[in-house]
Amino acid sequence: MRNANTMMIIDLFKVFVPAILAFTIGIGITPILTHYLYKYRVWKKTPGKTALDGQAAVEFGKLRAETETKTPRMGGIVIWASVLLSTAGLWLVAQIFPHQVTSKLDFLSRSQTWIPLVTLLLGAFVGLINDVRDITDYKGNRGMPLSLRLLFVAALSFFIGWWFYAKLDVNAVGIPFSGNLTIGWLIIPLFMLVSIFLYASGVIDGIDGLSGGVFASVFAAYAFIAFNQHQINLAAFCAAVVGALLAFLWFNVPPARFWMTETGSMGLTLTIAAVAFMTDTLGDGKGLSALPIIAFLLVATVLSNIIQVASKKLRNGKRVFRIAPLHHHFEAKGWSGAKVTMRYWILSIMFAIVGVSLALIS
Repeated sequence: MRNANTMMIIDLFKVFVPAILAFTIGIGITPILTHYLYKYRVWKKTPGKTALDGQAAVEFGKLRAETETKTPRMGGIVIWASVLLSTAGLWLVAQIFPHQVTSKLDFLSRSQTWIPLVTLLLGAFVGLINDVRDITDYKGNRGMPLSLRLLFVAALSFFIGWWFYAKLDVNAVGIPFSGNLTIGWLIIPLFMLVSIFLYASGVIDGIDGLSGGVFASVFAAYAFIAFNQHQINLAAFCAAVVGALLAFLWFNVPPARFWMTETGSMGLTLTIAAVAFMTDTLGDGKGLSALPIIAFLLVATVLSNIIQVASKKLRNGKRVFRIAPLHHHFEAKGWSGAKVTMRYWILSIMFAIVGVSLALIS
């Protein structure tokens, strides 16, 4: 019993150190980053955006036109840079100073960490390209074409889905309060579908402080699930992401010093998909089934957009929401941005707790 308790304490230490390190790095690099973001005026030169139906988002312009041309973008750099530096730093220390302690703190592993880390960095890189084009109005366009971004998401998720199926022998999904449902090669299109759906939820980065708090709750939930499955390296990675998100959130609370934008949201949403599958049958758990609950606010964000577009097309332009996605609907009704953010934080924590409970007891 004493040895088991000691091992749990060591594992907890391994999980919390990356979180604290990533948070510290994020707090440290943000003043440097923001100096250059403001120096080079890294924000949109003209306000406004196009809605999913191809028309100008008039209501959005009324809510955000002023801040869009004053608030820097690319704040997501803080997140992925903090995760990368903390991961690489602990690995490097273990290589230079080999010791039982340093080796234990190194959570970089092929079996648990490589997939989510590569997903985070590749998504962040493509998102960064989009952000650069967004602030420069490249050839009169704002950002990369949506079709090109979706092509990247589809290609990356196809490869990862194939890797799960062909290399890791994942061919089933966990069903709550039951066994596993074998679906064979369909695991590949399923992973692609989940990835694309989650990527669409990245538009939750629309109010100061909103996305950071929601994403932090999601990754904290999966850190807990992975830890319970004894996937300690994966839990440490998720904890590092939480630490980086909290550092980002420190500067993103109203009034935001910067916004996350695609270089943050693309990498994070695609990584959630990877982590959900890694905590499913691969971890002898139900991580995928818990995803719609843990990430319910992300799901609601996407569904509100789908409902809005469908309503306009099928009901002669009539809208269900004053503005989509859902968080902007509440703003349009008169809620302050801070009120929407705080209530989303509360709900995200509640849904995370319920989702973790489902994953652990089913």
